[in-house]
Amino acid sequence: MSRTLIIVGLAIVAGGVFWPWLSRIGLGRLPGDIFVQRPNFTFYAPITTGLLISIVLSLIFWLINR
Repeated sequence: MSRTLIIVGLAIVAGGVFWPWLSRIGLGRLPGDIFVQRPNFTFYAPITTGLLISIVLSLIFWLINR
């Protein structure tokens, strides 16, 4: 259990470190991501990005457990 938590923590840190590079290739601004900007208010919901990351991680974990 602790090994899994350490791996998940390292994956989150790696995602944070590589986020500027990932945003250059368009991750975070995909069609389907909701972005609303008004005076004194900004709302961003990365729905498509979250789905894409979820699918990729699911495939990776499925291949590892196989």
